[in-house]
Amino acid sequence: MNSIDQLILFLARLPGLGPRSARRVALFLIKKRESLLLPLIKAFKDVAENIQNCVICGNLDTLSPCAICRDEKRDPTVLCVLEEVADLWALERTASFKGRYHVLGGCLSALDGIGPEDLNINSLVERVRQDSISEIILATNLTVDGETTAHYVAERLAPTGVKVTRLAHGVPVGGELDYLDDGTLTAALHARRSVGNKSA
Repeated sequence: MNSIDQLILFLARLPGLGPRSARRVALFLIKKRESLLLPLIKAFKDVAENIQNCVICGNLDTLSPCAICRDEKRDPTVLCVLEEVADLWALERTASFKGRYHVLGGCLSALDGIGPEDLNINSLVERVRQDSISEIILATNLTVDGETTAHYVAERLAPTGVKVTRLAHGVPVGGELDYLDDGTLTAALHARRSVGNKSA
């Protein structure tokens, strides 16, 4: 297999790109070798060598703890719990949340064999117990697995007495945060509701 075919093969594995699109992208990159391909190679190399998961929240950054966890202007007593880093980035785009985050690393899924031990739930409970957290905002996706995960996390947090809320209005059932517009995410964040017996 020659270099171009190998490039096309790897590009075709990216989300949203099939073999035909991958060929077009490969050709475009080759034509723009100096201005795009070589800088892109350097960017990929930098990411592969320097990006790591934050030891506190699970975000991706060149440093750990990440910039968000180190930001003293953020409210350390409010945690927004999300499934993936992409969801964190989606909320950050809105600039409407001033607390900190906790990335679970996925959601509970019996079909995929993902149980509580596969997610960052124990570390969340530990953070709540150690860091004087006043509120947990559950921002898992409104899918069946996302809802199951939110209920499980709320149950695990119940003994701590922390207030637990859930994103509400504006997020459609079956919707994923990364695909929603900024206005919808902002409205959902401000209209969050209580989960369980805790008052909002």
